[in-house]
Amino acid sequence: MFAAGLFAVFLIIIILGVPIGFSMGFLTIVCFEVGNGPLITLAQKMYSGINNFTYLCIPLFILAGEIMSRCGLTMSIVKFCDTLVGHIRGGLAHVNILASMLFAGISGSATADATGLGRVEMEMMTKAGYTKEYSAAVTAASAIIGPIIPPSNIMIIYAVCAANVSISDMFLGGVGPGVLLGLSEMLLCYCLARKYNHPHRARRSSLREILHALKESLPVLGLPAIILGGIVSGVFTATESSAIAVFYALIVAVARKAITWKDLVDCCYNTAKSTANVMFIIAVATAMSYALTILRIPQAIVAVCMEYVHSAALFLLITNVILIVIGCVMDQSPALLMMVPILLPIAMKFGIDPVHFGVLCCFNLTIGLISPPVGMTLFVTANVAKVKLTDLFKAIIPFVILGYVVLLLITWIPGIVTFIPSLVK
Repeated sequence: MFAAGLFAVFLIIIILGVPIGFSMGFLTIVCFEVGNGPLITLAQKMYSGINNFTYLCIPLFILAGEIMSRCGLTMSIVKFCDTLVGHIRGGLAHVNILASMLFAGISGSATADATGLGRVEMEMMTKAGYTKEYSAAVTAASAIIGPIIPPSNIMIIYAVCAANVSISDMFLGGVGPGVLLGLSEMLLCYCLARKYNHPHRARRSSLREILHALKESLPVLGLPAIILGGIVSGVFTATESSAIAVFYALIVAVARKAITWKDLVDCCYNTAKSTANVMFIIAVATAMSYALTILRIPQAIVAVCMEYVHSAALFLLITNVILIVIGCVMDQSPALLMMVPILLPIAMKFGIDPVHFGVLCCFNLTIGLISPPVGMTLFVTANVAKVKLTDLFKAIIPFVILGYVVLLLITWIPGIVTFIPSLVK
């Protein structure tokens, strides 16, 4: 009952518009006071929460994406995708989704996709005759592929929370669900294109045009290939791959003479802002997890689940429902940091693969980015596209439903997640 009351207060604070980090901080202080814990421990736990070498991946991957975007290389991805799928009915919608799948291997962020690549894609779609609302919906739906296909900041956070899960396995486990989601969205766009007679390019691109576009986009496509290739081959770890990504991005930027010192400073500044936001949430969430543990709330939840839930399938279904609700009102990072310490021990007792469970949690919360009434990516996309949020809510519904269908598939068919990691063991 006490745990339910705390959660209700937490949701009320968030709905009132208090930033998520401060909402979690308030809840943490309440827990410390109730449990008579010394507040000095709060600062100690916040520091220890971010004093982890693995978290170095986060700013470095963000910086690599910033450099690549600042160089204007995103347009080469769009042109390459257009030569491949632009002739299919609903062509630019397919281009939008395929470009996001490729860009995911660079940014690992839905927000970066929506604001960087998405701006170009939406402008192209509206000029070609698509409505602003549909263009924005496709862009928001495709942007959530970013945190699923590696590299992914939220998968790094899950791996640290889980302790016994490697970042490499999480990255590889995200490939199957990310590709499945992208292909499913393309199928949906094809069906909508046939129904509403969306435009497409009449002529197929020649092999010469495809190869030329591929040549232009190779520097960009090389980054995810190097990251995954190096991790799979064992040349470097996932943490080291983030440093390699920055080094590679700088080489490409300098070679193309597409970046200045001012641009590099701006990239570092944007990276610092994004990293500070993520790290503050991680620090507060670590302290909150400790406070909840003192009050034995996770243990109480585990005991209830083990008493009334008697199968892994039912537990996964309940987990999905819980995360769907949380994902609609909370960002991914704090949601993971709050729920993984509670849910993962139960999953392990049911014999669920921790990589499968981790990708499932990340995928579920990622769909929350486009689920009304909050949907953080919807706010960003609506602002970039200059459309009413209520209109975007209506247009995004088919993609949200599709996302949950794919979620059920990866829930009941673990091989979608675990097949690729199993190949490299």
